[in-house]
Amino acid sequence: MPSAEKTSVHQDRPDVRPTRRDSIAASGSELIGGPAGRRALRAPGGRLTPVRVVALVAIGMFALGMVQKMPCYNWAWFRGVNSQYTHACYSDIPHLFVGRGFSEGLVPYFDRLPGDMAYLEYPVLTGLFMQIASWLDLAGGSLQNQQQVYWLINAGMLMICTAVIAVCVTRTHRRRPWDALLVALAPAFALTATINWDLLAVALTAAAMLMWSRGRVVAFGVLIGLATAAKLYPGLLLAPLLLLCWRSGKWREFTTASFAAASTWLAVNLPVMVLAPEGWKKFYTFSQERQVDFGSFWLIIKNRAGVAIEPETANNYAMLLMVLIFLGMAALTLYAPRRPRFAQLVFLIVAAFILTNKVYSPQYVLWLIPLAALARPRWRDFLIWQACEVMYFLGIWMYLAYTTGGKNQGLPADGYYLAIALHLAGTLYLCAMVVRDILMPERDEVRRDGSDDPSGGVLDGADDVFVLGRTAADDGFPADGPRVEWGTPPSGTASDR
Repeated sequence: MPSAEKTSVHQDRPDVRPTRRDSIAASGSELIGGPAGRRALRAPGGRLTPVRVVALVAIGMFALGMVQKMPCYNWAWFRGVNSQYTHACYSDIPHLFVGRGFSEGLVPYFDRLPGDMAYLEYPVLTGLFMQIASWLDLAGGSLQNQQQVYWLINAGMLMICTAVIAVCVTRTHRRRPWDALLVALAPAFALTATINWDLLAVALTAAAMLMWSRGRVVAFGVLIGLATAAKLYPGLLLAPLLLLCWRSGKWREFTTASFAAASTWLAVNLPVMVLAPEGWKKFYTFSQERQVDFGSFWLIIKNRAGVAIEPETANNYAMLLMVLIFLGMAALTLYAPRRPRFAQLVFLIVAAFILTNKVYSPQYVLWLIPLAALARPRWRDFLIWQACEVMYFLGIWMYLAYTTGGKNQGLPADGYYLAIALHLAGTLYLCAMVVRDILMPERDEVRRDGSDDPSGGVLDGADDVFVLGRTAADDGFPADGPRVEWGTPPSGTASDR
């Protein structure tokens, strides 16, 4: 079916409103007057479009997250260590302004830092983001004032990233724009948004997902290359894409996207790689040499079982686990009764990377939130997961308060290990729900109306050409359209879709 025809069919259908299909969303909507009616937000050119509403809500929640950091902004970042933990408002941004030489005008990757770190331990595009913010920081006066302004400038730039994420997630599923409210209202998003610079990579990844959903294969690859130059995890999106293109026979699209991603990543990195090789490779050597750290199950094993885990050992086992998980995903993708949706597999591979990593920092939840909204847009499960993440957010700061305060006030080690287990369990729970949707596609919320893969781009409605255990024609579905056998589609026939 031509893409133009498929696009017109999707656009003719009414938007899916969660308040009329999700009991939790419906209950929550009572705070603002109840579920939306048939005529709500339908006026052409109306001001309250879903994109604008979601973007404004996301910016509002981001601003509330900034307010939550005010005790630190005003004094706690600068008066000892413990206060920023007891107020749960820690951020790397003001500390690294000093610790990575930006306050002294040092250039990342080129100028050697004093102390053991030697060079900035961030990927090139994130380093550029940090450098631009330091150029914009024209504050004079005390070092404290410069740190405050630097945090504010970064917060403003990260707020722009937040708006980009909100818009991209809203537009990725054409008929489900309101699912992006999961991102906009996520409490863990607001709490962790300004801890570090992760939102840059998250925004580029969200834009890449939008481009793929529109069939813009080269643009998708370019954005993935840029995102991987800002953070390592976006490169993982090519792994589920390989599996889905294998099942659907879309090898040309996969090759094009991969080449565009690799070329873009190389174009961004090559100047620094050539001109400052020692500084460029610091991120990669630091990632390899980093000790087992906060938030990971490796830390529980190391401290509770008394097992010495060297970085190399953790790296090797984490790599082995990722290989095994990828093989499991390959089996799931190729055996599933219907081809999994792209967003589902992307969420699973990124979650697997975080769960097996040596460190699971509080802000890593930002990587997953937009993917979760696309993979499993169910408010109950999303809020269960968010509750676990909020508990961990509080747990790590209370544990650090306990260990740095000297008065045993806060959360002792056993309590912190319980908090780690809780947020790992929350992530695993959401992964289990996504896997269940793949194995039982009739329970997939996105496919309830007869859709195939709204974020799948060229995969949406594509035929299967390779299915393990049976031929594509053995599953009982028509070979020329999306394999839908439940529900009543809003309009059209199976061939129309």
